[in-house]
Amino acid sequence: MSDFVDTNVVVYAFDRADPSKQARAIGIFESGERLVVSTQVLLESWWVLTRRLAEPVDEGQASEIIDSLARLPVVHTDPELVLRAISTARRRRLAVWDALILEAARSGGCDRVLSEDLQNGFTLDGVVVENPFR
Repeated sequence: MSDFVDTNVVVYAFDRADPSKQARAIGIFESGERLVVSTQVLLESWWVLTRRLAEPVDEGQASEIIDSLARLPVVHTDPELVLRAISTARRRRLAVWDALILEAARSGGCDRVLSEDLQNGFTLDGVVVENPFR
């Protein structure tokens, strides 16, 4: 199976503020595991890297990072995925953005979502959330 990588894992790989989280995030990308992202993760990552870090990444470098990530399998956010995420958000009482991550992971054939933002151990239809920074 595959691991779905949430935005925070991408960002920590380039954020020098927490060296232990940075090392762990880099290790995930160097692990050789099959990793999957979504268009949502690509966009959020670019935004956070260029706008939210104490030491933002240059926009050109951030674009190169996103270009590299786009070489992974990417789950595209289409109307069907959005509708499934809305349904999941309503049914499971989740933020729609979190439901979109979970549904993208499911669509991408992933059995795990690597995320610090979602509840560790939360499971949705066979997809389990794991906080790799615990």
